[in-house]
Amino acid sequence: MKPIKFKEANFIFAKDQAQYLPLPAWRGDDGTVISCWSLSWKERLGVLVTGRLWVKILTFNKPLQPQRPSVDCPCVR
Repeated sequence: MKPIKFKEANFIFAKDQAQYLPLPAWRGDDGTVISCWSLSWKERLGVLVTGRLWVKILTFNKPLQPQRPSVDCPCVR
C-alpha cells in the first residue's frame, strides 16, 4: 500500500524527511486531513478474500485521533 497524489491534495506531509514516505493530502482549516492510498493486486485480493483492512497508527503516546477509512472519496467537491 502506498500513498498517492490526488486532485484535491493541497499539502505534502514528510516532504523532506527521508525516513518517511511523502504523504500527499488534503488539509482543511478545521484540522481534517484526507489521504489516498493505492493497493497492490496482492493487497486487493487479500481484502477481497478476508474483508479486513488493518490500520497501524503511531501515536507516540499522544491521544488517538479519530480515524475513518473509506472506499469513497470524502473530499468536498
